[in-house]
Amino acid sequence: MWHASQRSAPWRRWYQPGVPQELTIPDVPVTRLLDDAADSHPRRPALIFFDRRIRYRRLRSAVDRFADGLRRLGVQPGDRVALILPNCPQQVIAFYGVLRRGAVAVQHNPLYTEEEMLHQLADCGARVAVVLDRSYATVSAVRSRVRLEHVIVTSLADFLPVRRRLALRLPSARARRRRAAFVVEVPDDPGVVRFGEMQRAPRRPVRQLELEPSRHLAAIQYTGGTEGRPKGAMLTHRNLVANASQQHAWDREGRPGADVTLAVLPLFHSFGLMSCLVSPMMTAGAVVLLPRFDADRVLRAIRRHRPTIFPGVPTLFEELLDDPRLAPSDLRSLRILVSGASDLGRGTIDRLGRLGVKGLINGYGLTEASPGVTANPLGGGARNLTVGLPLPMTDVVIVDEDTPKRVLPPGEPGELVVRGPQVFAGYWNAPLATAQSLSKGWLRTGDIAVMDEDGFITILERRRDIIKVSGFSVFPTEVERVLRRHPAVHDCAVVGVPDVRRGERVIAHVVEHPAYPFSADELRRHCERYLSHYKVPAEFRPRTELPRNVLGKVVRRRLRDEVVNSPA
Repeated sequence: MWHASQRSAPWRRWYQPGVPQELTIPDVPVTRLLDDAADSHPRRPALIFFDRRIRYRRLRSAVDRFADGLRRLGVQPGDRVALILPNCPQQVIAFYGVLRRGAVAVQHNPLYTEEEMLHQLADCGARVAVVLDRSYATVSAVRSRVRLEHVIVTSLADFLPVRRRLALRLPSARARRRRAAFVVEVPDDPGVVRFGEMQRAPRRPVRQLELEPSRHLAAIQYTGGTEGRPKGAMLTHRNLVANASQQHAWDREGRPGADVTLAVLPLFHSFGLMSCLVSPMMTAGAVVLLPRFDADRVLRAIRRHRPTIFPGVPTLFEELLDDPRLAPSDLRSLRILVSGASDLGRGTIDRLGRLGVKGLINGYGLTEASPGVTANPLGGGARNLTVGLPLPMTDVVIVDEDTPKRVLPPGEPGELVVRGPQVFAGYWNAPLATAQSLSKGWLRTGDIAVMDEDGFITILERRRDIIKVSGFSVFPTEVERVLRRHPAVHDCAVVGVPDVRRGERVIAHVVEHPAYPFSADELRRHCERYLSHYKVPAEFRPRTELPRNVLGKVVRRRLRDEVVNSPA
């Protein structure tokens, strides 16, 4: 086992003044963050959604009502509740309401296909799902094959400002088009519950059910691990509170009740979960919720609400920088711009600097670490071509890939291994995968990295084969399983190659069946039937055979190199 010591950690001397080396993690449930904010700043806006402001006092009341609604549906502590929602107030209310009830929030991408949704709902065993009306058809199609007893349905229109809701009811053609963009009719199927019914006033006060933060799960976040189908990373209340505390300690200029976070990152993603849902509550921050990235809407939100914190991925920032409407003054309100999930290039760093962004920090995390592991210093000393330094209370070593017990010296690349209070409890229903990734508190990330003598870390290769498209993970084996269903595919291998706009793009190398000629358009339509759009290969390359090693495994690196080195 590894024996790195925080006392001799080289990165500590590069911490900014005031950043503590040790932290006392509050031994409280995640909901305490919301309760403390509502007690100290009851009239402070907690959420801003299409200009509607929901104050902390009202948000806590909505959370309590939702928790009581779950009680009426029979939800017990430890039960899993699926959240299939984009960024909207209902997602925040449901997340904290589930935790108030002592249940476990399991978040899913509302754009998942039936097959993707079926796997995750069946795996987590959710009894109740909270679903956006646009995703109801997908959930309804798989419901007979999973344990769902109740489906709580909501619409983006439910929390629009009053004037916008009234405008949707007008008989004009324009109002009908807008209504179609916000509302999808859902049949009154058995077990369907409207979100409004979950907001009935409780007959008795709603209290947080007692739990042990270090043992009780708060969330299950699906991730790919290192191979195969997505697995559910089990995050305890302590994991999430610890990571929020670490990030709060890193930001010494933050003031309670003063920050505004722009939530473009999806809250169902671990990056968005922490930076836009959990962490802001620790300082009674306001969160501007955008259901999806749209450059026009993002620019309007920036100009109207003047955010001070903007978490995102490099591709998001690059799209915004490319927009001709962006003015230098638009980003002057930002104290911190947080980049993660994929490499931040020198060009993007320079462009943001020219626009006056001073608080740019590039960091690194993974779902299994809640997700924050490292960050560049705030207030000076950032080296944003690296992912920065380990956060307080986080220990990091680089080990030899082939001999993991051997810790490597500075400058030598190897596997990044992490220990800290934010490291997850294991994978749901996957003891073998847990044992392979987690040992005595140490997490083997599978990422290849190098640490310099000062403790700054550079990620050389992320999880080997996992492809990052606009910050989202694409698992090659999942795409390959879908491809192999098509009669034209005799064999295949999927890899990711660098892409300026999206970080990486998906390339499928296909060995065609001799009796069924291979058609790229046909394979693309086949993939679109079973996979989310970002997982569908951008290119299908025909081959007569795949390169394999002596054990018969496909050598993906060779396939990647062939694409990268081929003539444009």
